[in-house]
Amino acid sequence: MNTVTRAHLAETIYTQVGLSRNESADLLETVLERMSRALEAGESVKISGFGTFSVRQKGRRVGRNPKTGEEVPILPRRVLVFRPSHVLKAHVNGVQPTHGEDE
Repeated sequence: MNTVTRAHLAETIYTQVGLSRNESADLLETVLERMSRALEAGESVKISGFGTFSVRQKGRRVGRNPKTGEEVPILPRRVLVFRPSHVLKAHVNGVQPTHGEDE
C-alpha cells in the first residue's frame, strides 16, 4: 500500500499546474496551514467532492484498562473527524457517483 506524502502532492501540483517546484511546495503548505488553523479554531473544512473535516468535543468518561480491567478516567478532549463525500466514497468503491451529491 502506497502513501501520498507532501512531496508527492507538491510534485503533482508542479507537473499539473505549471508552477515552479518551490511555488508548488509553498502553495501546498499554505493550503495545509489554512486548513490547520481553521480546525484549531473549531471551524469545519469542507472540500466539495472530497469530504468535510471537523472538530468534535468528547466529554469526560470512564474507560477500562484492557490488561487489568481497572477503570481509568478519560479526560475531555477534542477529536478530528473526517466525513467523506458521496463522490469520494463512490470513487473508492469503483462506482459512478450519483448526480447531485457532492457533499
